[in-house]
Amino acid sequence: MLWYLTIFTSLLAASVLADKQRRQDGTDPTQPVGTNPISKFETKYLGQQNPNNSCSHRDLGFTGELQGKWYAVYGDTLWCASGVTDPASDPAGFHGIVRDAVSLMTDDPLVVVDLHLNDDTPVRHQLQFVPFNTAWGEDNTYGFGGTSLFETANGAGGVFYLVNANDAGLKGTGVAKVELVNGEPTVIQRFGDNGYWWPSDSTPRYGDVAAFRDPRSDYVYAWGGAPTSITDSIGAQYVYLLRVKAADAYDLDRYEYWWGPDGWKMGQPLTEFGAQRAVAWFIGQGQLVWSEFYECYIFVHLSPGGSDVLLRTATSLEGPWTPDVKVYTATPIDGGLTYAGVAHPYLNPSGQTLIVSYTNNNHIELLKVTFSK
Repeated sequence: MLWYLTIFTSLLAASVLADKQRRQDGTDPTQPVGTNPISKFETKYLGQQNPNNSCSHRDLGFTGELQGKWYAVYGDTLWCASGVTDPASDPAGFHGIVRDAVSLMTDDPLVVVDLHLNDDTPVRHQLQFVPFNTAWGEDNTYGFGGTSLFETANGAGGVFYLVNANDAGLKGTGVAKVELVNGEPTVIQRFGDNGYWWPSDSTPRYGDVAAFRDPRSDYVYAWGGAPTSITDSIGAQYVYLLRVKAADAYDLDRYEYWWGPDGWKMGQPLTEFGAQRAVAWFIGQGQLVWSEFYECYIFVHLSPGGSDVLLRTATSLEGPWTPDVKVYTATPIDGGLTYAGVAHPYLNPSGQTLIVSYTNNNHIELLKVTFSK
């Protein structure tokens, strides 16, 4: 997902001026409102996450639940060299890659079980999670950056993903149907004539910023950045929202789009863009969780182009959101990028602690944040 960070980094200098301008006119509903209840906390660095049955470098790792188990969806997954069991011992060079992968979470956030392994010996490596389709002009170099798995109905699930054609640009975002096959989440169908529903040049990239199965309603929500045709430094950083009842996730006509002051409109994708239709501005990829401890939603993300791990809160998924609270500042590994905040709520349903992970130069690092009032 380096393209995402490149866009953010290149526009970071413009953000300060843009923020000042928007605050002056007082018409931007994406601006922070109120007081963040997260004021007393302790943060502990836990270490790096690795699989117990394979070996690779990876990014993202957004978590989601399917049939009572939690899984992580990763982006670029770089295989380690043959026979290497510890990523820290991996020699320099390219040893193979898949553009996304899925793993089973365990009770230890530092340990995952990789799924869909190939026949490499002596160490097996992960295969692609969202498959490419040559009939749509795709090949094994295409990226399929995905966010959280979500449960739909009758034991099935879904995942949002972004089709990235590399030098040819971003194609669009779509939804895939996921079922457990031999006990492993498996993509069995991608929707849309070209494998996606929302073209990147004319609609927001829904699901690429975040996706969330709301435990307090019947809905799945997905946040997406502005269409790629919007290139000005302010407009390109707005984030838009859609939702769908989980049981209807495979039916495009049942999706509802947030039109700001005009509320939700079913089957009517946005045709107007800007502050009044958006729900956020200049945020990193992240993940949401309902906090029983604070009785509100928490959005976990990293400062765009920076290394601060941030938490903001809201009582409604449409916003408004409180100001961010910084809970940690990561130290980039070898000068690399830090991005993609991830929540692990299944490890403590009470919400008094929250395990957070993020990508640090293709390593997944974890924190434990303990809250108090």
